Amino acid sequence: MELSVAGFADLDPHTLYDLLRLRVDVFVVEQACPYPELDGRDTEPGTRHLWLADGGPPTAYLRVLSEPDGVARIGRVVVTPAARGAGAAGRLMSAALAEVGDRPAVLDAQAHLVALYERHGFAVTGPEHVEDGIPHVPMARPAT
Repeated sequence: MELSVAGFADLDPHTLYDLLRLRVDVFVVEQACPYPELDGRDTEPGTRHLWLADGGPPTAYLRVLSEPDGVARIGRVVVTPAARGAGAAGRLMSAALAEVGDRPAVLDAQAHLVALYERHGFAVTGPEHVEDGIPHVPMARPAT
């Protein structure tokens, strides 16, 4: 699997379409969560898009946002059903944290994935809450 990293301006239309389709296929269709997937943050200058592909459409994706206070926000972590359990999410998280560098980072984890993020230095920072019908937990990794 090849890792790619790009800002929005560097994404060609076909790649952008494939990335957005992956997100919609999993978050909106598979998880049955009708919500505004296109939130305007993908186009921000500081946003980095990371994905894995093996000569075809992406099999895993996440984005890193730059919050106004300098904290990095990792989100939209997604893996195709066929690629789950093979380490793609962990590989993307490692690459994302390399992008983040020594800045603090936050994310809202689906509750059943807390252990994945704990392996990457994140800790739960608040109570579980339901977002779009799915239990989530806020997590943070301090500056290193």
